[in-house]
Amino acid sequence: MSTVMIIVLIAVVVVLAAATGVAVSRGGRTGGGRSLKRRFGPEYDRTLARHDGDTRAAERDLGERVKRHGSLRTLPLDPAARERYAARWAVAQERFVESPSEAVAEADRLVAELAGARGFPDSGHYEDQLDALSVHHAHHVHGYRSVHRAALGTTGAGKNPEENPAGTEELRAAMVEARALFDDLLADKGDRSATRPDSDKHASGKRSTGITRRGVQHG
Repeated sequence: MSTVMIIVLIAVVVVLAAATGVAVSRGGRTGGGRSLKRRFGPEYDRTLARHDGDTRAAERDLGERVKRHGSLRTLPLDPAARERYAARWAVAQERFVESPSEAVAEADRLVAELAGARGFPDSGHYEDQLDALSVHHAHHVHGYRSVHRAALGTTGAGKNPEENPAGTEELRAAMVEARALFDDLLADKGDRSATRPDSDKHASGKRSTGITRRGVQHG
C-alpha cells in the first residue's frame, strides 16, 4: 500500500471518528434534556423561562439540583405529628376569611416546617429548601414559591388585602397552590389516604374553612 493511500485511510478514520463523537454528544444532550423535562415537568419550563430560553443554562441548573439533592431520602412522619400539621393547616384555612394575610403567612411557615421535618433543608435556607423540593416534588413546588412570595407581600395585595378583592384572590390562589405541596409532604409515599387525615374532616364539618380549591367561602 502506497504512502498516499495510507494517509487517505487515516484521514477517513479521523473524520468518521469525529462525526461519531459529535453524534454521541448530541444524543447525550438530547437524552439528558428529555429526562430532565420528564422529571421536572412544569418546573423545567419555569427554569427555562428564568434563563431566558437558554436550554443549556436551564438544564445545567436543574442538573445541579439533582446532583445536590437527588439522593435525599424522605424522613418518616409519625401519626401524631401528621395530625398536628393537618390541624394547623385547617386552622389557617379558617382564618383566611377574617385575615387572608395571616393565613397565608401561616401556610408559608407550615410548608417550610413540614419540609424540614421530612428531611429537606430547614426553613432557614429557603432557596436550598426550594431547590431540594423541586427535585422531589417538581409538580407542586411552585405552590411553595407562590405562597412564600405572597407571605412576603410581593403579590401587590398591599398591607390590607382584606380591603382589596384582587389582592385577596391572589392570596387565595397562592394558598390553594401551596396546599397541593403540603398534601404531598404530609403523605407517606404509597399511602395517599394519609394525605389529609384531619383537614378534610375540618373542611367538611360545620365550621367554614375559609378557603377551598374552588374559592373563598363567605359564610
